[in-house]
This record gives sequence, structure tokens and C-alpha cells, in this order.
Amino acid sequence: MRELFVAMLKEEWRIHSTMTGNLGFALFPVMIAGFTFMAAWMLPLIPGIVPLATLAFIVHALFALMGVMVGSFGIMGREFMNRRFGQASLVAYSSRSLPVSESRIFSVFIIKDVVFYLFLWVIPAVLGIAAATPFIGLSPSLPPLLLLTFTLSFLEGLAIVFFLSTVYARSPRIAGALIAGAAFAIGLASLAGIGPAVLLPPYAFLLAPSSLMLLASLALIAVPAACSIAWATIDYPDAARRFPNTLTGLVRRFRFFSNPWFVAKDALDLIRSEGGVAKLIFSFLMPLALIWVFLSVLFRFIPGISPLIVFAVLLGVISSTTYNWLTEFESFSSYAFLPVDVRTVLMSKLQSYGVINLVSLAVLLVIAFGTGEGELIIPAVLVFVSVSAYALAVTVRLTGLHPSAMLYNARVFFTYIAAIAPLLLILIFSSIVHPWIAAAGILLIPVAWILIARASVRWTAWEMPSY
Repeated sequence: MRELFVAMLKEEWRIHSTMTGNLGFALFPVMIAGFTFMAAWMLPLIPGIVPLATLAFIVHALFALMGVMVGSFGIMGREFMNRRFGQASLVAYSSRSLPVSESRIFSVFIIKDVVFYLFLWVIPAVLGIAAATPFIGLSPSLPPLLLLTFTLSFLEGLAIVFFLSTVYARSPRIAGALIAGAAFAIGLASLAGIGPAVLLPPYAFLLAPSSLMLLASLALIAVPAACSIAWATIDYPDAARRFPNTLTGLVRRFRFFSNPWFVAKDALDLIRSEGGVAKLIFSFLMPLALIWVFLSVLFRFIPGISPLIVFAVLLGVISSTTYNWLTEFESFSSYAFLPVDVRTVLMSKLQSYGVINLVSLAVLLVIAFGTGEGELIIPAVLVFVSVSAYALAVTVRLTGLHPSAMLYNARVFFTYIAAIAPLLLILIFSSIVHPWIAAAGILLIPVAWILIARASVRWTAWEMPSY
């Protein structure tokens, strides 16, 4: 058991650190601690805008969501591994060739994920808050309590998704029925006025520590995890999936692009991958909900700022993250046997991004006319296009075709923040003087073009490390 755990832990580290470097990846938790340390200084300012209980629920929900993302390996892992890592053999599949049971492998796999991501995300976040506690007047007992509740929230999301993954491996229909039933139950609970504490017992335990809430939290973790281990399997159902030949039709629709075949391929990959377009919509809407909290705090302390311009700035940054999904399930090695260079693939990804970004533009237009700020639609659109193009260019320059992996490098992530955050603040605060001043952000587009040109040269010469 110990040897299997150590092997999986090393494997997880190597998957993350191969492209980012050992030091860069090792500094990532330090960066998380630094961010939470700085964020903790805002806590005394929050109660006037958002109740602390609401903020606590949001944070606990984020940690539960983090557990869901980590646990999603069971549903999307096979596709991700096959398309990203090719023929790489993982320890999780060793029961096919070694005398090790699937249940034993899966139980060690869960323990490995818990330990690895607790030290990567949860513990650093709490350490940052603990470091700020003496300076902001928080109780010394709060950080240990947060460590417990954050961990329980993370494990709750992890265990539930592992359970759904196991059910999905046995029967996708039953898994779908369970998800639909859970969504229906949550809807009924909301209509009945039942608070969010029922959904997140760790959050309820934070508000009012009790043995009942602690036991409920542990039960929500232990029962799904035990079922997952007992019914574990690594052979996921391969139901035949047939699609009509729509590539040629899509190519005709995208004929105005320089690389219509690649743009059409990206569209098909996104639609036909696990989760389809739904995963893209979810990853877009979730940050938009968090923007509301940020804007509420910002408008409270900075009067005179233009809500639409600020929304356009933040929407531009969020939109740039959809580039991650376009590169998530493949690497350039899949094109290596074709007469295609990295620059062509990069340009096609950017063109695909332009198509997806039309949705973000539509959201901005709806918000502008829905809030009665239609007179600012032109500067808002200019700001959105500028920020979106610049943030995307910085991402491409720093990460190439591997943004999800490369941003785990602390140096790359700090460079990303340093290249974007100051300019965002300049655009936001310039709108206080006059909203049209922020439209000067259009000057970022030539900068974005230069960054993309340099990115093409850099990543053409870069060789992807092997595993």
C-alpha cells in the first residue's frame, strides 16, 4: 500500500512539474498562501457590503467545487489522458497487468488526491489567513477551524464526484438520474426556504460547531467514498457514439478564416468531448457570479466608477480563459505527423477563440441595454475587445498550447498577473474621470499582436517534455 501511494504521489507531481519545472510547481502553494494573506486584509471591509456568513458560504462552495474538479478524473480522465498524454501508462491502470485489485488501487488513488491537493491548495490558503490573523483582529482559533471546514468541503466534493464517477462507469443512465434527482431536491429545498447549510454541513459547522454537523460532514464523505472503493472499476463504458459527417459543412461556414479546417475541428472537439459545450458555459458563468461580489465591494468604496466599463474589463479577462478549453484535450504531438507547424495551430486556436468570444460580446450588449447604459456601449465594447485580446495574447505568450499546465508554474502565474493586473486597474480608475478615457485601451491591440507574433516564434522552437 505504501509503495503504491508513493508511486502515485510521484506520478502526480511529475505530470504537473514536467512542463512547469520542479521549482516553479513547488512555489505554487507559496503563491496561494501569499494571495490569501493579502485577501485576508480585506475582511474588515467586507461586512458592510456582503454578510460574512455569505462570504463564508461562497468560499466553502469554492473548495467543494475544487474537490469536484479534482474528482472529475473519473468522468473525464480517460479522454484527457488519451488525448493529452497519448500512450503514457499510469499507475491507476496497473491492475490490468499487475496482481493489484481495482479496489485497492482506487482507495490509494483517493488518498493520494486528498493528500496532494490538500498541500497544494487547502493548507496554503489557511496558512495565508493564519499569517494575517494577528494584524486584522481575528480569533486565533479561526485558522484551525477553517482548516477543518475547508478540508471537509473539499473532501465532500471529491467524494461525491468519485461516487458519481463510479456509478457512471457502471451505468451512465443511473448516474444521470442521480444528478437530475439531486438537482431536483436542491430546487425543492430552495423553494422550501431551507438554507445552504444543509448542502454544505462543513459551512454549518463553521457557523455553529456541533457534533451533529461534524458527523453529517463525515458521513457525506465516508459513505460515497466507501461505495466508490467497493464498486471501483477503471473500465469505463464505451457506448457507441455516432455522429453525422459535419466537418465539411462547418468548414464552409468558417471559410472566411485562414484555417477553416482547424477551426471546424476545434468546434467538433468541443461539442463531442465529455461534457460538451456545458462545461464551457459553466466555467464562464461561475466567474460571472463572482464578479457581482467584487463589483459590490468596488462600487461601495470607489464612487463615480462606471459599472459597465468595469464589467467590460473583467468580462474581457474571463473570456480569455475560454482559450484553456480549446487546448485542454490535445497537444501539438497529435499534429506532428502532418505538414503543420505550431504557428498554424496557434492561429487556428485564436480564430476559434474569436468565434466563442462572440458569446461574451452578446452578454456585454445585453447587460448594457438591460441596465440602461446603452450610451456607453461603444467605449464598453472597445474596452472589452482590447482587454480580451491582450489577456489572450499574454496567455499565449507565456503558456503556448498548454495554459492549464503552465499556469501552475509560480513564475509564469506571477508574470501573468504582473502583465495584466496593472493595466486593468488603470482602465478601471480612468473610467472615473470619464468612461471614454478607458476606450484608450484599444492601444493594447497592437501590443497583443506583437505578443502573439513572438509567441509563435517561441513555441515553434519549444519541444514538449516527455513523461
